[in-house]
Amino acid sequence: MKVLVIGSGGREHALVWKINQSRKVKKIYAAPGNGGTHSMAEPIGIKADDIKALLDFAKKEKIDLTVVGPEAPLVAGIVDLFEKAGLRIFGPGKECALLEGSKVFAKELMKEWNVPTADFEVFTSKEKAEAYVNSKNRPLVVKADGLAAGKGVYICKTKADALQAIDDIMGRKIFGDSGKRIIIEECLEGEEASIIVISDGDNISPMASSQDHKRIFDGDKGPNTGGMGAYSPAPAAEGSVFKNTLDHVIYPMINGMKKRGTSYKGVLYAGIMITKKGPYVLEFNVRFGDPETQAILPRMKSDIVDLMEASIDGRIKDVPNEWEERSCVCIVVSSGGYPGKYEKGKHIKGLKNAEMLKDVVVFHAGTAISDGNVVTSGGRVLGVTALGKDIKGAIKRSYEAAEKIDFDGIYYRKDIGKKAFKDNGCTPCGCAVC
Repeated sequence: MKVLVIGSGGREHALVWKINQSRKVKKIYAAPGNGGTHSMAEPIGIKADDIKALLDFAKKEKIDLTVVGPEAPLVAGIVDLFEKAGLRIFGPGKECALLEGSKVFAKELMKEWNVPTADFEVFTSKEKAEAYVNSKNRPLVVKADGLAAGKGVYICKTKADALQAIDDIMGRKIFGDSGKRIIIEECLEGEEASIIVISDGDNISPMASSQDHKRIFDGDKGPNTGGMGAYSPAPAAEGSVFKNTLDHVIYPMINGMKKRGTSYKGVLYAGIMITKKGPYVLEFNVRFGDPETQAILPRMKSDIVDLMEASIDGRIKDVPNEWEERSCVCIVVSSGGYPGKYEKGKHIKGLKNAEMLKDVVVFHAGTAISDGNVVTSGGRVLGVTALGKDIKGAIKRSYEAAEKIDFDGIYYRKDIGKKAFKDNGCTPCGCAVC
């Protein structure tokens, strides 16, 4: 079969890598792809949000399955468009994609269906939002309603922080129309984790648990990013926490969408905060996470194409989903200056040396090919990923690989995976492992 993978980031490279392992797949196209996908997929010069051009290409090439990586085309309705044309596509329809496209929509449905989430208020007026903040004396979270590339959430410890966030979103309009409405909610305390499932509208196939690292600097300091690294499994999200998230978060949302007449097919990702009262939802995404996917898929033993087709056909419960017992860690290597301004076109050295290490795969994100060389072309450049017997072993191997890579301005956090040891007796000593 012929598969089209839409997107250009590390998540999409990981999807191409995993899809390429399927016995069913003969040809993969990547639209537009990146400097790493070209070895497994034919690059197509169509941007991920040009859904009409993608449709025309899929019809012309008789694509058997389209896999959507990023959220923007899903929110724009690419699934509805493809299905109307009789094409098979993996992902939720436009109405379901609003769970990520509008944080207000998602919060209101959570409230209606008793899904645990932080108390919140919605504002369309900058002045009213500021007055609300001035009336509070506790940490708050300020969120842009629409898509903001993972950067539209401000965790505000002080009133000044919250007022600055409101000004950024509604005053300076740094996220454009995504900031016409904002949510201000209570700041939950606990540990974050990512629970991702594939749904066919009735049943689900859970992915392995994982934990992302959103802040740019070690110790979760600095501004939010698209994600600076991830590991799987996440010990804090296993056992009863995992089960409670499926029972009280995932299934209520899947069943609720079905009752609304919009069957949820595709990936549903719950970003949760594990509080003393149990898991609370921070946000929903309607696609695989980035960089969580890079840490999850190397552990998947099953054929991902089987699961994707089962999602489309409504038979997910009939398809086994088996996992490696080993752990996996992904370290995101970024351009200096990210998530702010950064330079592109830096020659990347050492990739082959890193990939020669056992159980290591380097997923490309912001890369391109220039004069036969791999160069930087984005903020998040690479996802250096390694399997290990346990989290400690995976961390050690992934940092060993990352140290072999170099380019002008290279930056990555030195504490990815450290949280996994918080409750198991490990005494942090400042090393790359703990």
